[in-house]
Amino acid sequence: MNANVSEIRHPLVQQKLTYLRDKRTVSREFRKLLSEITALMVYEITKDLTTSPVSIETPLENMESPVLSDSVVLIPVLRAGLGMLDGALDLLPTARVGHIGLFRDESTLQPVEYYAKFPSDLSDAVIIVLDPMLATGGSSSAAIGLIKRKGGSRIRCLSLVSAPAGLEKMFVDHPDVMIYTASVDRALNDKGYIVPGLGDAGDRLYGTK
Repeated sequence: MNANVSEIRHPLVQQKLTYLRDKRTVSREFRKLLSEITALMVYEITKDLTTSPVSIETPLENMESPVLSDSVVLIPVLRAGLGMLDGALDLLPTARVGHIGLFRDESTLQPVEYYAKFPSDLSDAVIIVLDPMLATGGSSSAAIGLIKRKGGSRIRCLSLVSAPAGLEKMFVDHPDVMIYTASVDRALNDKGYIVPGLGDAGDRLYGTK
């Protein structure tokens, strides 16, 4: 596997992903599971963030203790990425949040941008792009390209399920971006969906068709 992708095989992540894939899982449970998996994955991918000491007072004495010194920006790709945001914010409550709105043209399978809003000064921030599915790679690549044009450079991509074709596109378009995923699935079908996958994450989150 390419060094730019890390497959998170933690047993709790994998079990929750199994429940997420199951077509019998209703929207309420799907939302809960997606948030929980995101939190577990964020825990794994932030272990290299830097800290700096601050002075605090425990009930017994004063001490120096670490807090995060990196600035973190979370950027969900609408709409399915919103289902990952709360789980990420549970662990990173001081993170700033941007949004990118993209949809896939069903005839061309190309991403179409309809919204983008970012916090100011992305240049020094650790940026985590949240998108449950890395299928063709078009949306994730377009989102990261836009972030780079806005000054972001320390970018990580977090996707639950990925397809080989999407990973290859990311390796070519953004070889400087690390991709974290819970599963690299078999392939894409003729409609550009990941198989075995978990269906359309946005539709399953919000009960739409």
